[in-house]
Amino acid sequence: MRVRVEECLKRLIRTSCVIYLVGCGGSQPPDEPGPEAEPSESRPLPTAGIAGQPVTVYPLTFLVTEETLRQTAWGDQVQPREEALRTVDSLIAVFLTERAPEADWVLPEELRRVHRQAPNMLADPDKMGTSLLRAEFERVPDPLRIQMRSLTGVAGESWALVPASLVFYEEPDGQGRAELTMVLVDVRYGRPVWRTVAEGVGADAWTATWNALKTLVPGLP
Repeated sequence: MRVRVEECLKRLIRTSCVIYLVGCGGSQPPDEPGPEAEPSESRPLPTAGIAGQPVTVYPLTFLVTEETLRQTAWGDQVQPREEALRTVDSLIAVFLTERAPEADWVLPEELRRVHRQAPNMLADPDKMGTSLLRAEFERVPDPLRIQMRSLTGVAGESWALVPASLVFYEEPDGQGRAELTMVLVDVRYGRPVWRTVAEGVGADAWTATWNALKTLVPGLP
């Protein structure tokens, strides 16, 4: 009887250790390739870590122009707002597919199509709070995290590239400066793994935006 009790105790201890280790390990996501989520301006897109994988690209929902710049010809370019947002989406789509073909980009129009097929189950990508990510988070806040995980899971897999904000400022020489905040999120854990603020200057809104995008893949004309 004593032998059996000792065996039972040993099994209980082993089982408790396994549960403890699994619990500790399960609370931390596995290491992923690519840069750490430390704030820094003009950081290149981490294409090596996402090469060959589907990456869902969210539409831009936050576009703001400095008041003095809106009183120039730029004001006509950024209005109507919905058209301006779609123009930026198109520029980002062209840029990614042309200059960063290593990833399998799932573009905003596919997200919209997926949402239309299940509007009661999936969030509308054009009305989600992705602009929150213009600020730095260790983890995407709810309910955005849950919405992104569901929508990205249907449209792609685990990676989401979010243009969180685009802000235009007036330059002293009369040109404008675009500041485009981009965030790469591992939606499985709601963890931003890369963030940058890309800057570009131009005589018009879309030239400045394109010049900002070009800093994401440096070394090309």
